[in-house]
Amino acid sequence: MKGNDSRELRAELLKVLTPLRRYCYSLSGNPHDADDLLQDTVERLLVRGAPSDADIRKWAFRVCRNKWIDEMRSRKVRATEDIDDLLDSTAFHDEAVVEGRLELSQAEAAIAALAPEFREVLMLVAVEGFKYKEAAKLIGIPVGTVMSRLARARRQLSEIYSSAGDNSDHGESANVVPINRGGR
Repeated sequence: MKGNDSRELRAELLKVLTPLRRYCYSLSGNPHDADDLLQDTVERLLVRGAPSDADIRKWAFRVCRNKWIDEMRSRKVRATEDIDDLLDSTAFHDEAVVEGRLELSQAEAAIAALAPEFREVLMLVAVEGFKYKEAAKLIGIPVGTVMSRLARARRQLSEIYSSAGDNSDHGESANVVPINRGGR
């Protein structure tokens, strides 16, 4: 898309902002770094454009990943912050909303507890809908490695939820949302 109409690029970028933001969060582990990474990624895409034959969605994810790698190299340390406690908000008092936010917070914490390489593959395949081959190409690893990392991520999440259910005060098992295992 390099050299093409910048309005076309902007329109395509608007379509991928939400999934790209989720991917930024999966890489960084916190909303502040995710926002910075998203801004850097979009800025780079707007300034440099994309190859004319590139799928903007895939290109944006690749640029994002490379920007994150550059950031980690410059920091020499991976930034980790706790997930914001969503229940501190005084705006929400409805029990269903509080319960939903608690479940979301628990899911975010479980995903954040995964090793970065497992979390990245899980987000690309299970959340963003990339095919195994696409995720492998984006990350630069073999398809088999994507499959094994995804299987390990799912197993670890299952173990996290199982142990959370075993430790609950009521003896109830934790709610687990199945992850799409469709052939890719």
